[in-house]
Amino acid sequence: MNLKEFGMSAMQKIILEKKAALAESVGIPLSALAALCAEVWPDADAIDTTLQRHLKDLTHCETLYAWDLDGREISSLIRDGVADPAWRGRDLSHRPYLKNNLPFKGIMLSSVYQSAYSGKECVTALQAVRREDQLMGFIAADFSLNKLLADTPALAAESQWQQFKGDPAVRSTLFMQQRVQSLLDENIDSVHDTVLTLMSTHGIFHSKIHYSSGRCSFWLLEDPYSYRIHGVLEIIDPDISLAYPLHDYPAVAKVTPSQLRAALDGLKALRFADETIYLRSASLNIMNGMIGLTFSCDGSHYMSIDEFLEKNLGFWVGELATEQTSS
Repeated sequence: MNLKEFGMSAMQKIILEKKAALAESVGIPLSALAALCAEVWPDADAIDTTLQRHLKDLTHCETLYAWDLDGREISSLIRDGVADPAWRGRDLSHRPYLKNNLPFKGIMLSSVYQSAYSGKECVTALQAVRREDQLMGFIAADFSLNKLLADTPALAAESQWQQFKGDPAVRSTLFMQQRVQSLLDENIDSVHDTVLTLMSTHGIFHSKIHYSSGRCSFWLLEDPYSYRIHGVLEIIDPDISLAYPLHDYPAVAKVTPSQLRAALDGLKALRFADETIYLRSASLNIMNGMIGLTFSCDGSHYMSIDEFLEKNLGFWVGELATEQTSS
């Protein structure tokens, strides 16, 4: 199940919404500005005067300029209402937005790129300048992302099931390998008990368990920017609890301790389900309610723990076997 095969991702939708909002906000003033510039084209001084007068009509616009059909700037660079004539005649044909089809009518928005002028990430709105039916050139308006995104919330974490196929080199040799009993496998119940205890009562909100290589990584609520790594011997040491202060289970967690226990039992079953197609590593996050699974074929799945708990072992064995025979 690959969401990208059925439509846009949440990130793609947000990008399109942002671009649509920017295009809507600048479309009318840029079109009007292009009509005014067309009347004086290609008089550089007159174009400068026109751009300076109307820069304020473009909210958050940092720089405004005009260039001809050969990709050369014919106006000055207009910034904060001031014209810099040193930019006249510069070759802009190497700009990232010129890699796309240019707007022979109307407006086009570039992808995000780093401005050579400011060094900041920006987006350029391109407006065709036409006199009657003849294309004269283009107006370019640069918008820095630090202003465009000033009030934008962070992209919400993906909560739907996502599947990613692994390295083809690994998948092609899958049936020539088999699971090797690791030290973590030999102590899997003790490891899972420790993970449950630390996540339930010691403030760990995200854990990644590496079954094949025998280690765990932990992220703490009180220190989310760092992570701790422990080998199997440290994890099964009952005194490991002394290394992590007690912490109440977060009231806003999307996963209950009982669900966490059930998920760990499910991970154990997947680890030993098959000697060829088996779980290699897994991650658990009680705050966003997500679980990540990486299998011996190097394929990965990300889904809510609720969805994971709905599936039985037969589903996973059949799903993974089907994926391998169809890849």
